[in-house]
Amino acid sequence: MDENDLFQHIEKLVDEEKTLRSRTGADGLSDEDLQRLRAVEKRLDQCWDLLRQRRAKAEFGDDPDAAQARPVDEVESYRQ
Repeated sequence: MDENDLFQHIEKLVDEEKTLRSRTGADGLSDEDLQRLRAVEKRLDQCWDLLRQRRAKAEFGDDPDAAQARPVDEVESYRQ
């Protein structure tokens, strides 16, 4: 999966998350929707982590200490 595919996957997950959150009624989410929301959030976290890792590797190569020495907001950038 290249970076564009990863962004498309993230966009789909964000849309799914918005849809699930919009279902919140007076009593909150159903148990089923809450479980789906947690699964979507977990997949989103994994996708963002993968994207950060790829970008850090592209910028810093195989020197993980160089990436760790920089603030996350410098390593993490969003599609412009």
